[in-house]
Amino acid sequence: MNTEPLQAAAPTESPNDDNPLRHRHIRSFAKRRGHLSKAQERAFELGMPQWGIPYTPTLLNFEQHWGRTGAPNWLEIGFGMGETTAQIAAAHPQVNYLGAEIYTAGVGSLIKKIEEQGLQNIRIISHDVVDVLDHMIPDGSLDKVLLYFPDPWRKARHHKRRLIQPAFMAKLAPKMKAGGVLHCATDWENYAQHMLEVINAAPDWENLGGDSYVPRPSDRPLTKFEQRGLRLGHGVWDLLARKR
Repeated sequence: MNTEPLQAAAPTESPNDDNPLRHRHIRSFAKRRGHLSKAQERAFELGMPQWGIPYTPTLLNFEQHWGRTGAPNWLEIGFGMGETTAQIAAAHPQVNYLGAEIYTAGVGSLIKKIEEQGLQNIRIISHDVVDVLDHMIPDGSLDKVLLYFPDPWRKARHHKRRLIQPAFMAKLAPKMKAGGVLHCATDWENYAQHMLEVINAAPDWENLGGDSYVPRPSDRPLTKFEQRGLRLGHGVWDLLARKR
């Protein structure tokens, strides 16, 4: 689903540093000039005041934004065009579903689906998810985090831009409730192996697949892209990790 995921923030670069990579602002997404249709642009402009949550360095009050108490809080990182997001949210109306996506076309596309399907439980933050985690997500507030088909950064020199890294897992852990679950999926085997190694080594997380992957959980719908890939014999790897 998500081919253009979010980024990892880092300190600013110092021109006097002997190692220019040490302080470089590393992003786990590439800025692409995607096509923005008039319908998506209109949906974004008209829908964000209703369905969007502006980024501010202030802790998010889930009860206030969803207008209910006691609901599970789910965060999806980089929902792409929102096809799967809408399906999952529709199947789990009891969940406060927060989507983080930086691309206007994807946000506009999801807002169209929200309004066409009458969905009430989705809210959107169009901003860097690392900033969102740092400044908006309260500790111990998330029941589930979804990361589906992030950019695999295929070239070895770009692997540092992959979102699933030890530092990210350490950053995410305190935001989860005890027993909260991270669900990752990728169709790029090298990234799947990287995710597996990082998750297995993360001290705050338990791999629910033992030391391996899990079959696709029934609550993750197949995307059209994934279905086509499976017909062509391409693999897809799912991982479930639980906050200890």
